[in-house]
Amino acid sequence: MADAALGRDKCGEQRLVSLPLSRIRVIMKSSPEVSSINQEALVLTAKATELFVQYLASHSYRHGSGKEKKALTYSDLANTAEEAETFQFLADILPKKMLASKYLKMLREKREEDENEDGSSHEEAES
Repeated sequence: MADAALGRDKCGEQRLVSLPLSRIRVIMKSSPEVSSINQEALVLTAKATELFVQYLASHSYRHGSGKEKKALTYSDLANTAEEAETFQFLADILPKKMLASKYLKMLREKREEDENEDGSSHEEAES
């Protein structure tokens, strides 16, 4: 279990984090406000990210259908993002899946609704 928490590199040596630091550095440098990244800040960001993902996954598993299936599904993650206040900032990133036909129907209904609103406000303006 300690190996999973610490991670291992290509040579089998223990590492503090499992995520690739080079990728995290690239992501951090993609921000225009960041000019240089301290090694400690990089490692702490990687560790914090790992802990966050671990917490999201365990919360989604416990509160989703994962216990019954013994698996964590995308739907579990999307439901957590929508329902748990702590994770609502992820709702746009983890939207619930829907069939294309259902989405198209929803768009048509919204378009019709907008047209009806525009028509009624246009009629009011003419009077």
